[in-house]
Amino acid sequence: MPNASLPSPPLNRKVCALAYDRMPLFEFSIAVEFFGLDRPEMGPDWYTFKVVSLDGHPARTTAGLTVTADGGLEELDDAGTIVIPGWPPSIPVPQILIDILRRACLRGARIVTICSGAFVLAAAGLLKGKRATTHWKYTDYMRTTYPEVELVPDVLYVDEGQILTSAGSAAGIDLCLHLVRRDYGPEAANVVARRLVVPPHRDGGQAQYIERAVPIVYESSRLGPLLDYMRAHLDHEHRIGDLARRAGMSERTFLRRFSEATGTTPARWLLMARLGQARDHLEASDLSVEEVAARTGFGTTTNLRHHFREHLNTTPTAYRATFSRATA
Repeated sequence: MPNASLPSPPLNRKVCALAYDRMPLFEFSIAVEFFGLDRPEMGPDWYTFKVVSLDGHPARTTAGLTVTADGGLEELDDAGTIVIPGWPPSIPVPQILIDILRRACLRGARIVTICSGAFVLAAAGLLKGKRATTHWKYTDYMRTTYPEVELVPDVLYVDEGQILTSAGSAAGIDLCLHLVRRDYGPEAANVVARRLVVPPHRDGGQAQYIERAVPIVYESSRLGPLLDYMRAHLDHEHRIGDLARRAGMSERTFLRRFSEATGTTPARWLLMARLGQARDHLEASDLSVEEVAARTGFGTTTNLRHHFREHLNTTPTAYRATFSRATA
């Protein structure tokens, strides 16, 4: 990606990931992969990254590996983004970490949690009255222990501005991609997604528990191309009967297999895909709102505005004014 195509980076590009004894390796690796790798294709203004030790010692992971930190908790005092890669819900959060996170929040830093890391923010009182999520197996414990949290159990991630929480481990990938998209735009998120070989965007409201996350090979060979077709033709009308025939299934079988593979219905999947493409157009092009509505399958600006208000709590024009990358 040419440097000239990148929008202005965040004012504070320093990202710190917390390292502590017995931390989950996968969740920690997500933070390293997104924010700690050299990405020359993203230009000189990419994130800077530090691993921060909770207790000043090397941190052992659940996989038995040991991580050496770049510094101690003092590194968090000027971080723009703090990542907490999980936390054992039954383990008390040290008061020193609570105090640092509260101060960070007051000065405007973002705090990102992956999986059970939300329990750290709950213990610090930073989720009081806020929407948040965590791994589905911890939701009952979260409700019981922290009833003041507005728990959203069936989503991949929740963005409350400064506070961002994600569900089970792999949902951290979706949240970090969302953060890259927020900071650098959809083109940058797509570049990172291609390098990771993951979908560039899964809507935060998608169910975090999917009966069959990866369809059996036979169904994948039919549903995979069908999803690609639907993405490429969002401006078309897609009837269930037509989609089922294209997938070589009966309508009943198609609806069941589609739900098992994606965690949602064809109508909901299309709506989210259309909203995602509309956001991309509004951020990165100078197409009129009318053209965006036509190209993304909403048909009219009235319909587009309705869904933006319902799902994003804004209008297409206001969204463009806030997130437009066309000038950059």
